[in-house]
Amino acid sequence: MGLKDGKVGAAIAVTDIDRAVEFYEGKLGLHSNGDDPDGGRTYPCGGGTTLHVFPSPLARASGATAAGWTVEDVERTVDELIANGATCEQYSEGPFATDEKGLARMGSYVGAWIKDPDGNVLAIGNG
Repeated sequence: MGLKDGKVGAAIAVTDIDRAVEFYEGKLGLHSNGDDPDGGRTYPCGGGTTLHVFPSPLARASGATAAGWTVEDVERTVDELIANGATCEQYSEGPFATDEKGLARMGSYVGAWIKDPDGNVLAIGNG
């Protein structure tokens, strides 16, 4: 069995775990079972996937997408996130140009991006 047969999940390093928990749980609506041994939190998501957020002195946002969710209704999901206080990124150029809500439409693909408090980019898309 190689990597192609294994499960994979996203892991995001943050500088302040309390601030990150407030964002991931309060604004994104994720739920965990509490602290992990590394001081982080693991958030179960759809299809048996997980997002692990952990404190690290090496945390640095890359500017590229760190994790992404595939959802059926991106616009409804974005509306819920905005209602919780999240803000979608605004891109004015290129194929990812967004509307006033933060949605990019490229053919049948609809996507949006949100940054966590450390600047890690999180994507929401329809596939």
